[in-house]
Amino acid sequence: MDPIHLVFMGVAGSGKTTAAEGLAAKLGWPEAEADDFHPAANIEKMSSGHPLTDEDRWPWLRKLRAWMDKNSEQNSSTIVTCSALKRSYRDLLRNGPGRVCFVHMQAPAEVIEERMAKRDHFMRPGMLGSQFDTLEDLEEGEDGFTVSALGTKEETLQAVEDGLSERGLI
Repeated sequence: MDPIHLVFMGVAGSGKTTAAEGLAAKLGWPEAEADDFHPAANIEKMSSGHPLTDEDRWPWLRKLRAWMDKNSEQNSSTIVTCSALKRSYRDLLRNGPGRVCFVHMQAPAEVIEERMAKRDHFMRPGMLGSQFDTLEDLEEGEDGFTVSALGTKEETLQAVEDGLSERGLI
């Protein structure tokens, strides 16, 4: 069986990392946090309240895809957290060996703003609007599904597992 790459996508604060960590602990698959792949210039830009441009994002996304490729070469499935806000970004992430399935974590902006205000992260709540403006929902033909991130961690993880099970991925 080909490796499977599960990409938890969505705007900042939508619960990607929490759900991905829960699933990685359960499955034992290698996990990558896309924030760790950003060059320092991207972090500085976001820390100063400026949204990234496509030009800022392409090298970052290519580094993440290279990590997925390396794991595919070892026949290893992975779990990735990445905003993957646009279809073109997702196209790059799916362009390589292994099956890529996107898990779109979703919650209302007010809920996400509240979460973001409580955490120490370079992505500030004031930039959330730009992420929602950039977000393109999964389209027909894209391998993936949407999960509400409004429940408890356990409920959200169960919804993720149910969606993956329905698709024969776990």
